[in-house]
Amino acid sequence: MRSLLHISNNSVRKHYCSTSRCIVPAVSLLLLLAALAASNVYFTFPNRGRLQFPLPFSSRITRRGEGCDIFRGDWVPDPDAPYYTNDTCSVIHEHYDCMRYGKPDLGFVKWRWQPDGCDLPRFDPWRFLDVMRGKSIAFVGDSLARNHKDSLICLLTKAAEPTPSWPNSKHTMYYYGEYNFTVANFWAPYLVQHEQIDEDGPAHTGLWNLYLDEPDGVWAAHVAGFDYAVVSASSWFYRPSMLYEAGGRLVGCHYCLLPNVTDLTPRYALRMATRAALRALSGADGRFRGAAVLRTVDPSQYEGGQWNKDGNCVRTRPYRRGEKKVQGFELDFRNLQLEEFAAAEKAANDGGGKARMMLMDTTEAMILRADAHPSKYRGWTPEKHFNLSNDCVHWCLPGAIDTWNDMLLHMLTSTHDQ
Repeated sequence: MRSLLHISNNSVRKHYCSTSRCIVPAVSLLLLLAALAASNVYFTFPNRGRLQFPLPFSSRITRRGEGCDIFRGDWVPDPDAPYYTNDTCSVIHEHYDCMRYGKPDLGFVKWRWQPDGCDLPRFDPWRFLDVMRGKSIAFVGDSLARNHKDSLICLLTKAAEPTPSWPNSKHTMYYYGEYNFTVANFWAPYLVQHEQIDEDGPAHTGLWNLYLDEPDGVWAAHVAGFDYAVVSASSWFYRPSMLYEAGGRLVGCHYCLLPNVTDLTPRYALRMATRAALRALSGADGRFRGAAVLRTVDPSQYEGGQWNKDGNCVRTRPYRRGEKKVQGFELDFRNLQLEEFAAAEKAANDGGGKARMMLMDTTEAMILRADAHPSKYRGWTPEKHFNLSNDCVHWCLPGAIDTWNDMLLHMLTSTHDQ
């Protein structure tokens, strides 16, 4: 079997893993995880039970015959928070361990999301694990996808501790043996195949080749073995890139500053990468038969300067609704994600509903939480040529991002509350 640790982007592009070459015998998942931890092999999952459709994937909560949208609302005080700390959860990455690194005002943890006209219950770890018994969920995307996954693991620590494994340094797995439940995180910052061709690049953040119609080979090869896939990516698309489609044909770039190459902007790159990822999850090829969740763009919150200069996020309480709005590239990103989601949902339905599409539209809630970023209160191992002076991209744990898992649990269980 091919080593997962040493697969390069080029080799993945040239050697897509076919079903016949990548199937692992249906041994118990616990033994499989142990083998992965020991050997770091290229892997797939045995089928451990599939979703029983129909399940509810609406964002609406019904109360007394009326509904409300869980993604529209405001932040209200929550005196009972936080529900874990960096002492009770060991997976909090130093990038967003704000308690450890001395964020002076911890009031940012004392808020919860209140949808208009109804309540969104706080995350219940025992209920979540019971709902996910015998199932699996993969988080696919950039460091914010990892941020989301870490929030989930931390919220679950009150009920159970997982057995972790590391197929490689950027792909992690957690197994809850009592529940036969698996959480995985696949690092795929562009969702599609990519390779760095210049460590410096025009903006001193590197220059990348993006193959916009080829889903990243690692997650795409394995996602068929999961019941749920939560997909999110946007922040890396600002980096200079060369854009390829149709078997490697150059179609344009973003900020490559090369003559006779059309600058298609990050909007085009994100649209096509999102389209490719959702197509791989729509069930069109008959492989993925689970539920795909697209989480919308995460707004960065720099004020008073740019991300790599004087910009910072020093607020100590949330904005009220209407005080801060999504705009610029982030508004465009969210709109194109909604468009691509609608197209993918239609394709999935037209294909007989083998896969289901779910939208987690968190953008409007998170634009109000500039107080919940790490700022300078985090550890940081900078990339070469890419160093955030203040981190107003990721989210402190515990903190506002825990609401994403309140929403996720509701999306999986809403019919049980009706």
